[in-house]
Amino acid sequence: MKFPGGMANMQAMMKQAQQMQQKLQEEIAKIRVEGSAGGGMVVITMDGQKHVTGVKIDQEAAGDAEMLQDLVLAACNEAARKVDEEVKRSLGGLGLPPGLF
Repeated sequence: MKFPGGMANMQAMMKQAQQMQQKLQEEIAKIRVEGSAGGGMVVITMDGQKHVTGVKIDQEAAGDAEMLQDLVLAACNEAARKVDEEVKRSLGGLGLPPGLF
């Protein structure tokens, strides 16, 4: 299979793709979101790689273990959804075609 412009063109395209990937990773690394549940009784902070970076639990929620479990789960899911939204928004800002990620 031959590439238009030869190997030099292919190498330039690969370099450009690597630069775009690096820029995307830098944008995702900057993302910080909060997910909350129970009217703010539980707040989860998450980064762009969906790592939980913080947890805040209201004293009132701490007394009921079953409710606390449900609130933590809901707050984590909300934070993960927000990360997905921010990543999609970042992808749009890079001029990538919709549906690529």
